[in-house]
Amino acid sequence: MTNTTAVRRRPRWPWVVLVIVLVLAALVAAGELVARAVVPNTIRSLVISNLDLPADQQLEVQTPGILLPQLISGTLDEVKLASDEVTIGGITGSARVTATDVPVSGGALGAAKGTVAIDQDEFGSLLAASQLPITRIALMAPNATVEGELELFGRQIPVGLTVTPGAEDGDLLLTPVSLMVNGTAVDLDAVSGLAGLAGAAITQPQRICIADRLPAGITLTGLRIEGSRAVADIAADGRIAVDQALLDPGTCPRS
Repeated sequence: MTNTTAVRRRPRWPWVVLVIVLVLAALVAAGELVARAVVPNTIRSLVISNLDLPADQQLEVQTPGILLPQLISGTLDEVKLASDEVTIGGITGSARVTATDVPVSGGALGAAKGTVAIDQDEFGSLLAASQLPITRIALMAPNATVEGELELFGRQIPVGLTVTPGAEDGDLLLTPVSLMVNGTAVDLDAVSGLAGLAGAAITQPQRICIADRLPAGITLTGLRIEGSRAVADIAADGRIAVDQALLDPGTCPRS
């Protein structure tokens, strides 16, 4: 047998396998590209429809990781939503939300949590149900200062109350830090004793229900001041994706 004949009879299967692998890799890559183009847009449309947002709502959707295995398994590991300005319930601000274990064919989410950052005016609207005499609000991390007038000895006296915002059992919590009366710093306990019920109202921690400003399936879990904005931490009931009642406004007091 000549060398030429040996070369001609060399098996070709390694090349065939290589070609098949390359073709499959190309198909997988193409499928991933298609999934990357289709899945985020589909999620965006569903979110806008379910939350009754404007069709042109600015909303970014990210789906980390390789999508095809997640689609095959029927569950997306993580979906991130972000908007610079969106209205959730009765609160408008910039929002960042992360949902995990998201069923591809529909169903309850594994979990969902995020943040909503609001400006001074929006934060002030959350205090409408408080007992504070508010005419002006200023945010400066980590506190908020509310200004107004308090009746003392039959006169309306200008007051400025500095509070540290937080959250407790889904309610907005305001903890007094300092108090200015007619431009002078005074002791909180002294004002509480002198001004009776009105003084006690502004010098004691206050809980304010804001459940009626949010969908029933969303709970306030924290609140802090960052710069000149209030940042609220929120958590959503995973069933909000399938239970319309959880998208309706909540009620105060919380049940």
